[in-house]
Amino acid sequence: MSDRNPKKKSNKWLALINIPIQMGVIVFAFAYAGKWLDEKYPNENNIYVKILVVLGVGIAIYNVNRQVQEINKTDDK
Repeated sequence: MSDRNPKKKSNKWLALINIPIQMGVIVFAFAYAGKWLDEKYPNENNIYVKILVVLGVGIAIYNVNRQVQEINKTDDK
């Protein structure tokens, strides 16, 4: 009786396993866009890649935080 619902527990782990994949896709997409911008508008510092990678990491961290809070919310019920 201590395990309330095993199906919900497995769904929680599936969501946690999916988080690194989502982070990787987000950061890769922003880095790819930055590289494309640097090739289209050349500059000596590759500033577009740097800015977009930092922005992508920020968005990925925000997304992880939001998902973990949602998992904790459903876990408390």
